[in-house]
Amino acid sequence: MNRRTFLQSASSGLLAAAEPAPKTIGIQIGAVSFVDEGVEKVLDTVQETAHVNTLFVATFTYGRGIAGRQLPNQPLPDHGKQEYDNRGPQAFHGGSYVRIHPQYYRDTVIRDFRAPEFGDYDVLEAVLPAARKRGMKTICWFEDVFSGQGTRIPNIDKAQEVRLDGQNATELCHNNPNYRNWLLGTVEDYARSYPIDGIMWGSERQGAFANMLASSHSAGRDTGGVTCFCEFCLAKARDRGINADRAREGFNALGAFVQGARQGQRPVDGYFVTVWRLMLRYPEMLAWEMLWTDSLRETYAAMYAKVKSINPAIGMGWHIWHNNSFSPIYRAEQDLTELSPYSDFLKIVMYNNCAGERMANYIRATGRAMYGDVPPQELLEFHYRVLGYGNEKPLADLARTGFSPDYVFREARRARVALQGTKTRLWPGIDVDIPTGPSSSKCTPEGVRDAVAAAFRAGSDGVILSRKYSEMSLVNLRGAGLATA
Repeated sequence: MNRRTFLQSASSGLLAAAEPAPKTIGIQIGAVSFVDEGVEKVLDTVQETAHVNTLFVATFTYGRGIAGRQLPNQPLPDHGKQEYDNRGPQAFHGGSYVRIHPQYYRDTVIRDFRAPEFGDYDVLEAVLPAARKRGMKTICWFEDVFSGQGTRIPNIDKAQEVRLDGQNATELCHNNPNYRNWLLGTVEDYARSYPIDGIMWGSERQGAFANMLASSHSAGRDTGGVTCFCEFCLAKARDRGINADRAREGFNALGAFVQGARQGQRPVDGYFVTVWRLMLRYPEMLAWEMLWTDSLRETYAAMYAKVKSINPAIGMGWHIWHNNSFSPIYRAEQDLTELSPYSDFLKIVMYNNCAGERMANYIRATGRAMYGDVPPQELLEFHYRVLGYGNEKPLADLARTGFSPDYVFREARRARVALQGTKTRLWPGIDVDIPTGPSSSKCTPEGVRDAVAAAFRAGSDGVILSRKYSEMSLVNLRGAGLATA
């Protein structure tokens, strides 16, 4: 019995029990891949290697996570142009990779955000006809990233968040009408202008309390940079009965604690007790955190309602940040039961290969504040227990080995149970060559295969191969194909 026959036989019971509709095999892909390699060639490749039936086309971002070629200084994949896009006339800039139809942006100052790399190239106009001929679905995939060149959009300062120190942040505020109307205009533009099958949006951010405590794998923000304290958030806080002055006072006190902790200044009663003392003294900090989270949820609901009012057949769903796998604070805010009424699908990030490096970074960051009394290995074991990860690798080995496919199974199973009885489909995000440090774990065909198989074994409705085709090697995409055959 060869490998493919074995995998087909082993998975036959699961597939027989699954719903009649075929599993979604999605891949995230940016305009540059179609420009570099040609639409038909790319579609041939992803169908033949990984049996992809759904394209998640990056339509807007100013970040390199889902658009552009491979990151500079990372190994180039075995397809596409063998050069980086960090210089020259087609250097990565970011913005919208589809046409902007002005009638949908009348209620916002954010209007000039076209990506200039490929002239008037419209990735949806180029891809949709070819995808439809093959029976492939197309989902617009855009994200909440305005850093880099996005900070140069005319009038962008009128939509930005305000930091604790009073300066503008690079991120945009979900309570600011300019940003909210831009988001609603964008999904309306996609839904009315193109025969698409769905829209996915992602916001990899969290509120001031979690950010102050460096409760993420990408922590690095200064304590004065937490957000948001703009006029719209202040008004919303007043409506909720939250004392903004008390919230600011609490965050300033927490910031002073964090700065001292990073310099090794242990409070007399320890780190954990001191954080709790500040939380009890200033409950407004937690109220501010929940205000931020509720504002994001309200943004989801508004976008969902807008799309459904135009065409109920268009699916609307969300990318859930990888921090969900590391921070108990962030996970507490991702209530899937709360999200399900306005979510046709959820892409919950379960990148097992890079998760080892990211969890190690999270442990080191958060261990310098709230958990400063806990040795790093013990802190990691605590997180394994409270997050339900079983026996993943110790901290000394974690970045080098990554997380196991069992992590994907456990996370997908947890989400599947939480979504039981809802209409929301679960499409875990699977790591295929997401860049990691030189000595950190790298993807293999077997690892990708096992991660995809674990997601299906847990009852997922599909998978989304991530982050972007332009950084994936074909040999590892074939690993996904072994599990989806």
